This record gives sequence, C-alpha cells and structure tokens, in this order.
Amino acid sequence: MSKKVGYAVVGLGVGMNHARAAFKSENADLIAVCDLNKERLDKAKEEFSEVLTYTDIDEMLKNPDVDCVSIAVPSGMHADFAVKAMKAGKNVLVEKPVDITVDAAMRIEKARLETGMKAGVVHQNRYNPDMPLMHDAVVSGKIGKVLFGDFSVKWYRTQEYYDNGGWRGTWAMDGGGSLMNQAVHTVDLMQWLMNSDVESVTSQTAIYDHKIETEDFTASLIKFKSGAVATFISTTCAYPGICTGIGVYGTNGSMEADQDQLKVWKFKGEDESVEKEMLEKYRGNVALAALDPTLCLGHNYVVEDMICAVRDDRDPGILPMEAIKSVRIVNAVYESARTGKTVFFD
Repeated sequence: MSKKVGYAVVGLGVGMNHARAAFKSENADLIAVCDLNKERLDKAKEEFSEVLTYTDIDEMLKNPDVDCVSIAVPSGMHADFAVKAMKAGKNVLVEKPVDITVDAAMRIEKARLETGMKAGVVHQNRYNPDMPLMHDAVVSGKIGKVLFGDFSVKWYRTQEYYDNGGWRGTWAMDGGGSLMNQAVHTVDLMQWLMNSDVESVTSQTAIYDHKIETEDFTASLIKFKSGAVATFISTTCAYPGICTGIGVYGTNGSMEADQDQLKVWKFKGEDESVEKEMLEKYRGNVALAALDPTLCLGHNYVVEDMICAVRDDRDPGILPMEAIKSVRIVNAVYESARTGKTVFFD
C-alpha cells in the first residue's frame, strides 16, 4: 500500500491501547472506534478529536477508509467479530486469547485462508527485550538440553474487577479465570521458550478468594515431547500482585526473568561480569526504553507490526495457528482439573 493504513478498533477497554498505538503510528491513520459504552466513545473522541465513533460494528465495517481492525471485545466474542471483519474485507488484529476454544479460534484461521485477509494475534510479551534473548539461548543451543521450566503468574484482582462488565470470570465469555485471562500470555511464552510441543498436562484448579464461575488459582505439571517438564501456577489472589516468574533451565545454563526484567543469566564458561552486564541492560522495558527511545514495546510494537504487515503485504508476527497453541494448553488444564486425569496431546 502506498497510502497510510486506515485503522479501527472495536472494544475500548484494552482496545484504547490499540487506538493510541495506531494514532501514534507514522504508517497509519486512526479512522474509527466502536463500542457500546457511550462514555468510552466520548473519552476516545476527546483524545482523538477527528476519530469517527460507532456503536454498530456493521456500520463501521462499511467505511471504505478502514483497512485494519483491532478486535478487543470480550474473549468469547473474538471469532465472531474477527470473521465478520475479514468477510467485510478488513484485516484484523485479535486481542489475546485468540478465542476461548480451539474450535472458535480455528474459525479465524479458516476465514483468513478463505478471504485472503491478514489476521494477527496480540501476544506482546514475546517482544519484551528479554524474551527473544531467552528464546535465542534455547534455540541456538547455548543453554544446552532444556531440562525444566518454572512459570508463575502471581497477580491480584479485586472482586470489583470481576464484577465490572459482567463477563470476566465466566466460562461463556472469559473462557476461564486467572489462567485464560491473566496468564495466557505466559502460557504462550512457556510453549515458545521451551521450544517443544506439549505431550501432557496434569492440573488442579480452585476458587480461593472471588465469587466467579471459573477459577482464581491453577497449578499444573506440563510434560513436553522433548522430555522436558515445566511447572505452571496462575492466580489472581496473590495480594497485592507479586510477579510473573519465568525460568528455563538446561544442562549448560539457567535463565530467569520477572516478565520484562532479566533476573538470572548464568552459563557454563561465561564470566560473572557478563551476567552483571546483562542484568543491568535488561532490567525492564522502562529502563531499556530510557537507553533507547526508539524502542517500540508492548501494544505499540504489535499494532505497528500489524500496520506494517498490511502496508508491506506480509504476515503479521503471530498468526492464529501459533496463538491457538496456548488456548489448547489452557483448555487442557481445565479438562485435567475437571476430570482428575492427565490430558495427553495427540
């Protein structure tokens, strides 16, 4: 495309981050936003004075200036909205999770193939500067044979958080609780960093501190076809919100991070000064961005990648089939907890 990409956003909760990223992009024009909540639309109009506001997605999709749409509605509606947009000739960027079941997510992939439109999925934590670093250490063999991983999402959410909107913590629209909503990004990082398909999942879940349908705690043992194992814990009960722990351990080294901050970097034969240098450099996105103001992080990165994919006629960074992997793992955790049995993958 020679012109700027016309961008639109449906759902102005987390979708406001998408709108801000598109508004800031030199390669896009923020054309429209859509939401049922008038206050959200008014706020968007205040922030982006020239943006068109809609309460009906069908009307918005008729706008010929819109080339790409961010889908940021409740999780259980992602496939419906994404398929509708692609059939209307729009490219889509879908918030995490791609949808709450594998079957629903596959509808997005099917529509992508049938319409020829582009479809990307938001798993922005892959692009935290420490994550490609850790991934490269695994893929290159620097860490040796991967033996085990340790992943934990120890967050906190109030009851008011779940009550707001009426869809969080429900099976129909959220598809789960602490795991599907808060921890699905870390599930994605786990399967990506361990660099192996999952063989089996054994899990327990509980509701400890909230009045919700789903769960606010999970604990899982995950075995990989490579022979490695990982533990995974998710909760929204860890007051006041503690950490996102990510650890990968191999025969030649160990790596740990708290989301975007590298905590441990130890490898055989490597001087301790290297670890000190790495921990200083990768001490969080805010610190790294201060060193390099040109860095594009978080939603800004993913939205810009999607914009450039449309402009340059290429695939976005994370396709639906890649994002489906984390949904499959999450659903296996819930099945294992429900049945009391280990779930084996084909």
